[in-house]
Amino acid sequence: MMILMALTELEEDDGVPVNAVAKLMRVESGFITKHSKELESKRFVRRKSDANDARYVLLSLTDIARKSLASIARQQEELEQFVFDYLSIQEFAKLAGCLSGLRSRLEKARLHAALNSETD
Repeated sequence: MMILMALTELEEDDGVPVNAVAKLMRVESGFITKHSKELESKRFVRRKSDANDARYVLLSLTDIARKSLASIARQQEELEQFVFDYLSIQEFAKLAGCLSGLRSRLEKARLHAALNSETD
């Protein structure tokens, strides 16, 4: 799914080089090659050699992938609306602040526990 999202962001007319997708996702090109082949077999991705340099493979989304991604986006919007309509903007900001404080306290507790385990 992440490869499809990266292609959505990067896609150009002729496709996107494997190494550009790898760079965006911060993974090795081999990872993208392997998984793009799987996506190609499922008809989500098109793979073709670069006309200017056959050593490079260009990736592009198929219509099937575009339709699937559009459907997922609609479902996500509906889910977000359902979840976030529960809270006003002010309540959501307050919740975010509480969660941030909780994360900070948990990190301090984790460090404290780690220091105590080292001294035992």
